[in-house]
Amino acid sequence: MNPNKSFIIDELYERVNSSPFVIVVDYTGTTVPQFAGLRDKLRESGAECHVAKNTYMRAALNKAGLPDIGSELKGQTAFITGENDVCAAAGAVKAFAKDADKKDVFKAGILDGEALDVAKLTTLASLPSREVLLAQLLGVINEPGTQIARVLNEKVKADGGEGASAPAEEVSAE
Repeated sequence: MNPNKSFIIDELYERVNSSPFVIVVDYTGTTVPQFAGLRDKLRESGAECHVAKNTYMRAALNKAGLPDIGSELKGQTAFITGENDVCAAAGAVKAFAKDADKKDVFKAGILDGEALDVAKLTTLASLPSREVLLAQLLGVINEPGTQIARVLNEKVKADGGEGASAPAEEVSAE
């Protein structure tokens, strides 16, 4: 094998091996400014977009022991990898498709060693980012404690106390 090809495959292998996900997109008919906009949106979400020959990417995926998505590696494809937030990256691709008036931009993907089809990628693209999901989860976890504090506060007020809003000196003086 040509040493240059081997170097490119090794570099692609490093990218896919260090990323928890790979998203394969079709960029046929995309203008240079549109593609640059996609890269900017992906960069904001902690992801990168690379264009490589399909045969090189197929070899890198095989070397990494990832599922075979070779049937989807046809035509003009770009490969998106990232550090952690697949939802934000997929959302950036979805926004790119909307801006570029493209309908079928997702081809395939891999998330944590599992192959993803277009429907699953579209679902991931509609989810909020990781930070928003964590904030929502924290709100759900905190809600029962907040409700208990409200009930106890109302009980103290009903019994003639000042409630949780009373200064510390007044509460200890009783």
